Amino acid sequence: MRASPLASRQSSGAIVGQSPATVRLRTEIDRVAPFASNVLITGPSGTGKELVARQIHASSARAEQPFIPVDCASLSGELMSSQLFGHVAGAFTGANCDALGCFRAANHGTIFLDEVGELEYALQAKLLRVLQEHVVTPVGSHQGERVDVRVVAATNRNLHTEVLEGRFREDLYYRLDVVHLRTTALRDRPQDIGDLASAFLSQLAQEGLPACSLSAEASVVLREFHWPGNVRQLRNVLEQAAIDSESAVITAELLRRIISLSLGSAEGDGQPAGGEASLGAAALPDAGAAQPRGDQHAVTPSSEWLSLEELERDHIRRTLEHTFYNRSAAARLLGVTRQSLLRKMKRYGL
Repeated sequence: MRASPLASRQSSGAIVGQSPATVRLRTEIDRVAPFASNVLITGPSGTGKELVARQIHASSARAEQPFIPVDCASLSGELMSSQLFGHVAGAFTGANCDALGCFRAANHGTIFLDEVGELEYALQAKLLRVLQEHVVTPVGSHQGERVDVRVVAATNRNLHTEVLEGRFREDLYYRLDVVHLRTTALRDRPQDIGDLASAFLSQLAQEGLPACSLSAEASVVLREFHWPGNVRQLRNVLEQAAIDSESAVITAELLRRIISLSLGSAEGDGQPAGGEASLGAAALPDAGAAQPRGDQHAVTPSSEWLSLEELERDHIRRTLEHTFYNRSAAARLLGVTRQSLLRKMKRYGL
């Protein structure tokens, strides 16, 4: 059986949906793709900024050349410099051979700097120099190499605010923000939910999960929910529904239970999908709950007393679940940097 045009579009990485915001975004991508100008993509987490970057690359004259994605928040210091710009053998401990680096690997193609707002300030200066001179100097070398790379960057932060508060270089901001595209939260384009759900279910079936469709009532549940985790959360909910469904038709009751659990409800109370709860308002289980004043001096058995390390690990785990494992959002809720959160996640095996 032939795949539907919608499913084919999704599997090929195209932008799915017919809402005014999505149609406008596709038009803007087609308009900017043929040129070599740098692009800054902003918008909430989970709205498909990397998909937009890939579509820009696929629609450009560089489509046959490399597309290299880089997570700017995952590394720091010399390790990030090495990943971006490469290094020569002996540049630092463990550098046993030359490394190309992402910029040289992307030569004649596109480099995608995801979460560029998380980039350390010292590295911002090095990146600015590359963008200005189109020359990359590997770590440990004084010999630059010319590169022809289109830069597409993405962030869920307001970089203008970051500049005003001294966390992001103004000159780098204007180098990146030549063309500005913005993705839209899923709750602001509910017309796309049906198309996205159909495309995701088809994609999941191609990946080996049960082939499922939605009941009419289930489709209503999806359209009425506010989707704090955006398109990423929609796909995750549908993936779990395809696994849990006892028939080929996903029911509204099953979706309500999965969505309720994803918001932290331990029992899946069947709260209506169109409720007013939001990611910011959904309380973490047991987090910050006020205790009766009469219990303030109650004695807790020592066997049940958690260590500070255990409390921190549990709080980080619940915060990650609360933000659907969006590490940037979790770091902001916890009041730490993303790098600090990543170190703690590694320490606690999360």
